[in-house]
Amino acid sequence: MNNGFKLSSLIYPVFVTPGKGRREAVSSMPGIYKTSPDVLVKEAGRLRKLGIEKVLLFGSSDDKDECGSSAYKYGNIVAQSVRSLKKRFPKLTVMTDVCLCAYTSHSHCGIIKPGFPVSISKEPTLSALAKMAVSHAEAGADYVAPSAMADKQVRVIRRILDKEGYRDTKIMGYSAKFASQFYGPFRNIADSAPKSGDRRQYQLDFTDKKRALLEVKKDIDEGADIVMVKPALSYLDIIRDVKNKFDCKLAAYNVSGEYSMVKAGSRAGYWDERKMVFEIITAIRRAGADIIITYHAPDIAKWVRGKMWGL
Repeated sequence: MNNGFKLSSLIYPVFVTPGKGRREAVSSMPGIYKTSPDVLVKEAGRLRKLGIEKVLLFGSSDDKDECGSSAYKYGNIVAQSVRSLKKRFPKLTVMTDVCLCAYTSHSHCGIIKPGFPVSISKEPTLSALAKMAVSHAEAGADYVAPSAMADKQVRVIRRILDKEGYRDTKIMGYSAKFASQFYGPFRNIADSAPKSGDRRQYQLDFTDKKRALLEVKKDIDEGADIVMVKPALSYLDIIRDVKNKFDCKLAAYNVSGEYSMVKAGSRAGYWDERKMVFEIITAIRRAGADIIITYHAPDIAKWVRGKMWGL
């Protein structure tokens, strides 16, 4: 792990839930918790001591409706959490997920049209995502990260942020986000599995490399500061193609299913967890990712700081 790897290249995803004093274990992801904003601030202090200085914040809601209005109403859970984090740790880089799936009663990533099959209503969805992004920027988010895969979401968000005076707020686009089985454990956390239909109409087909590269180019053209490939392990070739083709900062998301497989195999005695994690992170980095979003970040930090690695 002496190939240029730095803890500063890791982003740790965190989950915030309404309430106070809450720290709930996630059964599908050992070692991962949903916390209330006050507990999240304490967790952030622990992360900073480990050397983790970047977090990606996901919210959830007990008040879901067809339009996901709790995602962008004043004082929403993510905005509340951002304010608390930035007040206590102003130098912590706070990124926020911008998507409606955890806030809608149907659990799709946008506002859907009546009828079947399920389809996303473009303009209402873009309007909702823009409001959500502005609420996060107003609270102090350093990056907003639109993940709904709504056409022109980066352009619309960039324009509204600039118009509202948040030119310094950057955008990390979920540019090549594939419809994947690897998202299962995350959907358990956020209670965001679609109630009907699926997300293949707006997420990328896992066979479609050509469209993936087109989507990355669109996000760059629309003003994304960072582009992303998600998931990471099954799409190392896409990470490499993006890195070769575009001059941009590239993130890769080592997603929940990838994390849970490592944990399950480790507990079953199939492999050494530390060695497996470093092998995976090295592969993602070698493929071309500048930034890796991973639930393993705290463990990696412990191993690195303790000099317990050495493959």
